Amino acid sequence: MNIIRRKGWALPESAVTPREFVLNRRALMGAPALLAAGPALAQTGAIPPLPEHTRNAAFDGGRAITAEREATNYNNFYEFGTYKGIARDAQRMPRRPWRLKVEGLVENPREFEIDDLIRMMPIEERVLRLRCVEAWAMTVPWSGFALKALLDVVKPMASAKYLAFQTASIPSVMPGLRQSWYPWPHTEACTIQEAGNELSFMAVGMYGNPLPAQNGAPIRVLFPWKYGFKSGKSIVRINFQEQRPDTFWGTIQPQEYGFWANVNPEVPHPRWSQASERLIGSGERVPTRIWNGYGEQVASMYEGMRGERLFL
Repeated sequence: MNIIRRKGWALPESAVTPREFVLNRRALMGAPALLAAGPALAQTGAIPPLPEHTRNAAFDGGRAITAEREATNYNNFYEFGTYKGIARDAQRMPRRPWRLKVEGLVENPREFEIDDLIRMMPIEERVLRLRCVEAWAMTVPWSGFALKALLDVVKPMASAKYLAFQTASIPSVMPGLRQSWYPWPHTEACTIQEAGNELSFMAVGMYGNPLPAQNGAPIRVLFPWKYGFKSGKSIVRINFQEQRPDTFWGTIQPQEYGFWANVNPEVPHPRWSQASERLIGSGERVPTRIWNGYGEQVASMYEGMRGERLFL
């Protein structure tokens, strides 16, 4: 007899919006023109559907799923602009071919063609919360694989303490790169321990389809217990290193956007409260939960830490 033990943050299945109401299997269109790109990218090509995969019931989000039209039309992606409605502009980004380079302190450095990587990884669907530092939130069915599965392939060395995630930089299609005061390319980072946590996830799809460009196509990282700015989009390089990397927002304003950025309702942003969050779609305000409700899975990683700003 199988006994399912729900996580501490999970709600009953009846509280989750039925799958058929939120999964819209629209075909996602790639960019219509052939666009010049940087060294990691060339001309756009056909985007294959995701392999058949199932939802992992251990990750059900604990709340109603955000409607697909809302999650794909309310986005932060500064390479395309500082406003939320960048979805149309982002379609210019070529998503194939795409290569992900994994390098640094690993035994097996690799450069993966994205579709080869997707085929070799254990793809599953997880419903995960996404909490922005701007105090809005959504709940999304993401398709992808545990970041730990990639670690198992490249085999980090004992000296590897951090992972740095670099976002694509394609000036021909990303007008935001003209804002030279930002420290491009966008880089985010985590510790090797965080990367190996069961919640850390490499997303290649959402709502059953390949990731849209505006949501970080073709591959992004997710740390659902952290504020969303920690989850780098459209990744072209992952570097394993011994020293803590500089990060995009940490470089711009370290007093507002710290390295750890774990969600905590009791630690306000210097310019606004984090005590509640606005649900995208309904506009409902709900209380923020520490660790974004995932404390059972992640809080132990930070026990006993001193001299670190864990929450902003």
